[in-house]
Amino acid sequence: MKALHRPDLYTWAGFDAERNVDFNGYAWVRPGGSVLIDPMPMSTHDLDHLVSLGPTRWIVITNSDHTRAAASLARILGAELAGPAAEQETFPLPCRRWLQDGEEVVPGMRVLALDGSKTPGELALWLDPDTLITGDLVRAHRAGSLMVLPDGKLKDRPAAARSLKRLAALEGLETVLVGDGWPLFGGGRGELERLAAALGQG
Repeated sequence: MKALHRPDLYTWAGFDAERNVDFNGYAWVRPGGSVLIDPMPMSTHDLDHLVSLGPTRWIVITNSDHTRAAASLARILGAELAGPAAEQETFPLPCRRWLQDGEEVVPGMRVLALDGSKTPGELALWLDPDTLITGDLVRAHRAGSLMVLPDGKLKDRPAAARSLKRLAALEGLETVLVGDGWPLFGGGRGELERLAAALGQG
């Protein structure tokens, strides 16, 4: 796994040729057991690295299009699955927990449920003091800037704009770790404000 901007955060990826971007998985390593977010399949090297850092407690899936390698890694690692509460009735995997807006997955990781994306209640995850992890709504197909899902994929553009404004209001936000594309390691709040304004004008 690749080290990120904090010593407790790691990433690994798989390249998607159709979109010409990486699909990213993330690991937050913590004393009470690591949390994986939207994990991609892992190489033997990356899996060994993860195991060497301690047990994995939870695997969070931000939306039903990001199940990726969650089920297989849960079996291998003995971890529990958590998904968005708004998709509970139709979600393709059984989850131990259904995450609601405002709750904590574990101490220090807060859930933000988003409206207007291509699936109901898509999750974003806030890690104090400066890092946001997103699923599908916010992405980055070019280094150094963020983008949103195209209009054809959005279920409700005004609701999506309101969700972006809410993310942009997170005090101290700098880094945005996206599920699809390039992580943004600075200026995340300003980028989200720009996206919210642009989306709200449509």
